[in-house]
Amino acid sequence: MVSSKRISPAAINALKDALALIYWYKRDLRSFLVNSLSDSGILGRLNWDGYKREIVDQLVNFLARNQDKYLKDILGLIEAVCAVTDFSHLERLDNGEEKALQAQRAVAALRKIAQPHLDLFREKEEAEKRRREYAERLAHMQSFRKKLDELKERYKRLSLSKDLQRRGYELEKLLNELFALFDLDPKASFKLSGEQIDGAFTFQNIDYLLEAKWQQSPVSTHHLDSLASKVRRKLDNTLGLFVSINGFSPEAISTHSSGRPVLLLMDGSDLMAVLEGRIDLQALLLQKRRHASQTGNIYFRYQDMI
Repeated sequence: MVSSKRISPAAINALKDALALIYWYKRDLRSFLVNSLSDSGILGRLNWDGYKREIVDQLVNFLARNQDKYLKDILGLIEAVCAVTDFSHLERLDNGEEKALQAQRAVAALRKIAQPHLDLFREKEEAEKRRREYAERLAHMQSFRKKLDELKERYKRLSLSKDLQRRGYELEKLLNELFALFDLDPKASFKLSGEQIDGAFTFQNIDYLLEAKWQQSPVSTHHLDSLASKVRRKLDNTLGLFVSINGFSPEAISTHSSGRPVLLLMDGSDLMAVLEGRIDLQALLLQKRRHASQTGNIYFRYQDMI
């Protein structure tokens, strides 16, 4: 059985043979090693005044004795030597064909002996990569969840606020942070040619204008008229998202669900479903848009989706 922690003596000897033969000149060998070892400082330990075979023996013996520390370097070196397929630099020398043939045979022998080690190493590397990616995803999820919880608590505190003007302003900020958390590229409120726009974002190559209201009564038709007119003055791939914490009047919904809808509606229960992690914001928007496209109904709430 091949060990993932130790390279076999046979593979070590095969590495020495191949490494001593693939380059004729020491300067070429040194250049190859500099580019193959992660710790090129190891080369400073070697006596470069000696014969090439002696230099190779020193290097490989040092790495082999310290496999706990240099296992990846040995395997990387084996992989680099096994990857050599062009021996034309040897063929140009005196008796070049023979030198190239010897090197070719030595590399082939190394491949045969070392392949199980390389396969095991690659499996181990892939497993480590998967573990790292999982740890990163987990850390991201924990960070994401923490931020979502913070936004939820801010929203709850806002719902108790008596300062209605400040509450509306803070809602805009909260929505901007929420949309950024879900990678929706939000833009804060801006004014353009006399039009006040609470915000904007992009989702699946469609630009959305955002308007948000937190008032006691449901939003009426004229509020939706205002956003719809702003949307219609933009390019065709623009829609509007109106967020009203306390919902919309039946007349407003029916008026803007007829013809070609350009708005999607979202209320406080939708927002809380996102803040509580019951649905992803992107998934919520996708289902709202798809439902509006198929039925004309622009007020498809989360509670109607489940």
